[in-house]
Amino acid sequence: MKIVVVGGQSRNVGKTSLACGVIAGLPDHNWTALKITLFGHGFCARDGKTCDCAAGSPEHPYALGRELNAEGKTDTARMLRAGAREVYWLRVLEGRLQDALPLAADRWGADANVLIESNSVLDYLEADVYLPVIDASVEDYKPSALRLLPRADALAVVGGELNQRTAQCDGSRRFAIAAPEYCSPEIVAFVRDRLAG
Repeated sequence: MKIVVVGGQSRNVGKTSLACGVIAGLPDHNWTALKITLFGHGFCARDGKTCDCAAGSPEHPYALGRELNAEGKTDTARMLRAGAREVYWLRVLEGRLQDALPLAADRWGADANVLIESNSVLDYLEADVYLPVIDASVEDYKPSALRLLPRADALAVVGGELNQRTAQCDGSRRFAIAAPEYCSPEIVAFVRDRLAG
């Protein structure tokens, strides 16, 4: 089993599109895909709405759902359409990801390769490939993305020059990507080579 992690500096920079491009580009890798969403104080991992657990109750610290509808408009449906064998969405209250990961890990078999859309998961597991998406036009950076940038095997860069925040990644490979695919044959080949090595 190999693990590929696709992260990103913030929301809406192309993470899911890149993940789908890797899945579709490497159909022989028998992918299980996992999207992880962290919720902050005031939200419930079960459905993303407020409930008593948002005040600290352990009632709903995380929820795991399997995507079965490839025709849907969700990110997980897109991963299923791209060719993943199984797709899961793990919703977790901030600070509880370590507790929730065993639930997700029980879902993928030893014969599967796993593609995870998340930055924070790297605090709890080693990836064979970590590929964050960086959009040069976006100033916002998740703290986890900034902290984990030095672990990147390569950067998928949207539009233009990188700013000073990415200077810590000077030794990383860079691949130019653009909407709507946010992937390229070069990225697919890079991931294939890293997984084979």
